[in-house]
Amino acid sequence: MTLFVCPDIYLQGKIMADSGCLIVGLGNPGEKYKLTRHNAGFLALDYFADKQGVLFNAAKWQAEYCRNHYAGSPLLLIKPQNFMNRSGEAVARFADFYKIAPEHILVVHDDLDLAPGKIKVVARGGAGGHNGIRSIISHLGTTDFARLKIGIGRPARNDKGQGIPVDRYVLAPFGGEERKLLSTKLALVAEAIDFFARKGVDHCMNRINGQ
Repeated sequence: MTLFVCPDIYLQGKIMADSGCLIVGLGNPGEKYKLTRHNAGFLALDYFADKQGVLFNAAKWQAEYCRNHYAGSPLLLIKPQNFMNRSGEAVARFADFYKIAPEHILVVHDDLDLAPGKIKVVARGGAGGHNGIRSIISHLGTTDFARLKIGIGRPARNDKGQGIPVDRYVLAPFGGEERKLLSTKLALVAEAIDFFARKGVDHCMNRINGQ
């Protein structure tokens, strides 16, 4: 098991030539939002960190973070804490300080256009209506970063096309069956993060998409 630590010495010393990867989990801070659909990214990163024996017990630039080595290279995990539509501020600060190129960034987030529990990795792309991704694109100035999408589906509609507004749906807690389904997929998400960190996005897509 690879054990992560979170010492502030990383913010005071020299950055290694191999700056490694940045893994970002998206969500909203606070107990109120903990188990909501929009917090799928937080939940996934917490699962991955727990499997590696790490606690997010350090904070910087409005994000909880942890940095250490994984499979021989630096790996930085962050959870922005300044709400979804401002997530890009923290991501840009960490990427700039640690000299992490966009192609070495993986953002884990919920996705309305994927069926609940569906997992998909893409190398780049637009915001797709996701405010957290839109903020990251704005602050990084590029769309060339990878995304690990966790499907939450869209709200059900009646025969008149009426249903819960999307903004209320994503901020509502997962239903019981949704929670069970997500729990069965978290191991696959952790596997995807592992593939990305060790072998890059192309290998990650080949191994994960379609499962």
